[in-house]
Amino acid sequence: MAMNRDLQALREYVTGPTSQNQAETTVRLLVTHSNLNAKFMDIVFDLCMTVDSLKNKLCFHCGTNASAMVLQLKDQSGALLAVMDNPSTKLGFFSPKDGYILHIIDTDPLSVSANGWLEDTSKVAKYVMSDEDYNKRDNTYRKYKQDKLREDPSWTLDKEIAARRGVPYDLTPPKAKVEDEDFQEEEAKSIEVGARCEVTSPEGGKRGIVKYVGKCEGLPLGWWVGVQYDEPVGKNDGSVKGNRFFECPERYGGFVRPNLVKMGDEFTPFDEEFEFSDEDEI
Repeated sequence: MAMNRDLQALREYVTGPTSQNQAETTVRLLVTHSNLNAKFMDIVFDLCMTVDSLKNKLCFHCGTNASAMVLQLKDQSGALLAVMDNPSTKLGFFSPKDGYILHIIDTDPLSVSANGWLEDTSKVAKYVMSDEDYNKRDNTYRKYKQDKLREDPSWTLDKEIAARRGVPYDLTPPKAKVEDEDFQEEEAKSIEVGARCEVTSPEGGKRGIVKYVGKCEGLPLGWWVGVQYDEPVGKNDGSVKGNRFFECPERYGGFVRPNLVKMGDEFTPFDEEFEFSDEDEI
């Protein structure tokens, strides 16, 4: 049976050249190191290079002396294929393929890469300035802040940024992060799945049907009520961050705190739309 056009195109793509202008006598290997978490991707090596030449090239990448290297060749799954211990043997002798792993074992206990010295910044001594020395400096943020607070005791950096941008400064404090896993559990006990409801806010209400009551992975701690609205005034389709809690059309679903939900058959559908803040509805 003749191969269809799409399958033929896929075959040509898979079996075709890589467009990387790679010579036939070279191979691209992933280089790993016994002391380093970092990996060196797609390092090009000539198959005619000896093991000794490989080590001399690798020392510029990892800092390990050639005399302290033991080289291992592994396949793409990490299975050991060979220990490259003969310095005069050429790389091509081991028949490496693109994507194979060239692993460096550093045998020098005093190596610059030992014990994380090339990657762990916590081991590096950092300059620390005392408060006394800092206070002696001019044009510091600390002095700038002190000057501003003398001029305006209510000064904050956010207030300064708002003034420079020419936008109103919002004095409303941010809502505290919910730390209680059972937040609004009591309010949720009276809410029944399948009941008509109205979700209230200072701006008005949205009506719909209760579809879910409980905790929601992917949302802040506490209890939530999932509502399918009568109109497309929601923010999702009954799922949040890949977690599905009920089914409904896109923009007909929403999750709100139980204290915002009122149940009752009197909450029949209406066509008005109201907006909520992101603090109360997700």
